[in-house]
Amino acid sequence: MALGLKKVLGSGFEDALLRVAEALKAEGFGVLTEIDVADTLKKKLNVDFRRYRILGACNPPLAHQALQIDLEVGLMLPCNVIVYEADGGHVVVSAVDPTQTPAAQQDLRIRGVAEVVRAKLEQVLARLE
Repeated sequence: MALGLKKVLGSGFEDALLRVAEALKAEGFGVLTEIDVADTLKKKLNVDFRRYRILGACNPPLAHQALQIDLEVGLMLPCNVIVYEADGGHVVVSAVDPTQTPAAQQDLRIRGVAEVVRAKLEQVLARLE
């Protein structure tokens, strides 16, 4: 079972970050949070790590729809999208697959929303061609 949807890019890291943000916006998502994992690990543990960002993306209408079904869905919000430098100079972009969450597996109403979110996240990755 895959945790997420994945795309390998040939572009540079900073370019990929910009393109991901633009693709998310085109699909109705905003980036609510951005965690620089390398910077955090350097500050907290004094260790070096590859460039790695965790973006917390939210599509407000879909989040609202899911929260109306079950308030506990907030545990899965926002949708995480990661951008990191892979070995060999490539950049990897992965997005959570909301259909694989326990809530989507247990409640058909949540699954319906999760399928819409998944389709939008697939479109985000497709825009990165």
